[in-house]
Amino acid sequence: MRSIWKGTISFGLVSIPIKVVAATENHSVSFHQVHTADGGRIRYRKVCELDEEEVPREEIGRGFETEEGRTVLLTDDDMAALPLPTAKTVEILGFVPAEEIDPLQLDRSYYLAADGKRADKPYVLLREALRRSGKVAVAKLALRARESLGMLRVYEDALALHTMLWPDEIRSVSGVAPEGDVAVRDAELDLADTLMETLGELDWSELRDEYREALEELVRAKAEGAEPPPEELRRRTEEGGGKLVDLMSVLERSVQEARSGRQEGEATVHELSNRRTDAAQRPAKKAAAKKTASASKRTAARTGSKSAEKSTGKTAVKKTGSKAGASKKSAAKKASAQETTAKTSAKKTSAKKTAAKKTAAKKSARPRKTA
Repeated sequence: MRSIWKGTISFGLVSIPIKVVAATENHSVSFHQVHTADGGRIRYRKVCELDEEEVPREEIGRGFETEEGRTVLLTDDDMAALPLPTAKTVEILGFVPAEEIDPLQLDRSYYLAADGKRADKPYVLLREALRRSGKVAVAKLALRARESLGMLRVYEDALALHTMLWPDEIRSVSGVAPEGDVAVRDAELDLADTLMETLGELDWSELRDEYREALEELVRAKAEGAEPPPEELRRRTEEGGGKLVDLMSVLERSVQEARSGRQEGEATVHELSNRRTDAAQRPAKKAAAKKTASASKRTAARTGSKSAEKSTGKTAVKKTGSKAGASKKSAAKKASAQETTAKTSAKKTSAKKTAAKKTAAKKSARPRKTA
């Protein structure tokens, strides 16, 4: 990897010669600007606005325009002579826990490579010290014609550098979040939690740039003289933007699809154009549901009474786990309770009659008094 910057890491009195190399690369598809009439390339030329002539690269320098409108030229020697200790040094300012740095402040990523054998031991010393402490180093360095903050951390067996934005370069979030009170129900949060748990952990090895793949396939097809994707596919790709969604319906469907393993790549949204019609039909649906439930209860009660009359007073209900079995069980219990109550009443009535007979017999057995 080609280095883009050379310098040293200043770690107290320890100096570590390092080379900075890019840690990332861009795989996006690049295009040329062409003339649609004949396919000729469109080129940009750097032309001086005074003499209107093209200027070669070696004659182009840096210029800074002052408030008075005057242009001040700055040469490479001027830039190299800046009295900055960070011009060729990554100056470590301190060590903090990684969670104290917001990812929003991170800019670009680089690897720091040891520059020469004499850098190996201090390089490993700093790496192991960071690893054991569990912290990251905050530093300053001058890179790409500006001084930046930087975060040094351990990545696998190397030191990684992330340039950081200055605190005043982070914009305020005012006006970004929805204004006013937005009510979110507990049921919606429960469904969202269920969806998060169902989706599980992320498999980074399966991630790929599907847009780039589709674009490359389109280019290949066009190069071979094939037709572009049909209009129907384009329309399906464009669907889903700018529509109101039924959040509960989307969450429920997302959970079902995640559980069944049918990941379609993008959430399906449901239009709410028929909400008024659905709301109007709800009372009728509820009434019909109540009537059906009432009829089911009456049927279950009749069935339970008949089965109770045929039995010997002992109710044997088998657990089937179904709703019909549960209804029969409940009805049989009610019928059995009614039968028990009836038997108890009959016993009480019989006991009262027996007591009355005994009392009458005693009265008749007493001797009558004669005048």
